[in-house]
Amino acid sequence: MASAQELDQFLAAVEKKAFKQAVYAVRDEAAALDVVQDAMISLTQKYGDRPAAELPLIFTRILQNRIHDWFRRQKVRFAHETPFSALGTGNDGEEDFDPLELIEIRDGGPIPQDASAAFANQELLAILEAEISKLPSRQREAFLMRYWDELSTSETALAMGCSEGSVKTHCSRAAHTLAAALKARGIVL
Repeated sequence: MASAQELDQFLAAVEKKAFKQAVYAVRDEAAALDVVQDAMISLTQKYGDRPAAELPLIFTRILQNRIHDWFRRQKVRFAHETPFSALGTGNDGEEDFDPLELIEIRDGGPIPQDASAAFANQELLAILEAEISKLPSRQREAFLMRYWDELSTSETALAMGCSEGSVKTHCSRAAHTLAAALKARGIVL
């Protein structure tokens, strides 16, 4: 069973990744904060007595369920309401959210030595994040779990509620789509 300290450490370690994943999915910073907070509260209340090794997979599944719940609520809400932006009086859909503000340089990671390299890295990250946000939801979900959260294929399949083959297919399609999008922009990694 996870101690209170282990649970606190886990939540502190996962909060930024979870927020980023939620922002990719819901495309609204305030809603993403609510989704992550709900997921963390649910983990603490319902699964806080589980072993610490099980927490990452359980939390990932809870977070994905909360994201899906958010979309369901939005669908119902907008079926009965007309947003102001649809009336032409709101903004043009531009967001003030800057995803680069959330990126931290990892310890031991490559740090650009000059301003041009730093600018190129920022530009590449912005392009990559824009392309990731365009992926279909299941592909984005599988891609982020496998390569961002570094979950195994079986853990990702369990978290997504699908087969390992589906996870591999979603990840492969996402990688090919991202590679093609980058290549179209003249970026070859």
